[in-house]
Amino acid sequence: MGEGIADDHSDSTRLDPAAHSPIVSANRRRSLMYAIAGCRYMFRYQKNTRIQLLATFLVLLLAIWLEVGPKEWALLILATSMVWLAEFFNAAVEAAVNLAVSDFHPMARVAKDVAAASVLLAVLTSIAIGLIVLAPPFVKMLQPALGIP
Repeated sequence: MGEGIADDHSDSTRLDPAAHSPIVSANRRRSLMYAIAGCRYMFRYQKNTRIQLLATFLVLLLAIWLEVGPKEWALLILATSMVWLAEFFNAAVEAAVNLAVSDFHPMARVAKDVAAASVLLAVLTSIAIGLIVLAPPFVKMLQPALGIP
């Protein structure tokens, strides 16, 4: 590694973010408003967020219908949150890369592709968790209707 970055790792604890950022939240209420603005941005401009909202709603309805237990609820909430977090971070990386890069750069594409891959990984993992949690009670509920003892 080049000099400077590796040698200065402890100096970051002494940096005041207000001295290096044009926008620093003055209070907790304003911080909350920034977070809400970020959520509003996601729902307004990121079409995948609306799809995720529908998927989340359907999973929660299915879990209510199947009367899953507290541990299963915890797993479903964790899996769903993982997808939401990945999608929000993906949008943040895309915005930062778009802002930082005025001309095409191959590493910009890498950053955006890797961020998108994190969403894909989160979605696939949450599908697996959803199947593990919801399939057994779903099959059990269908057994009488199908005439299976």
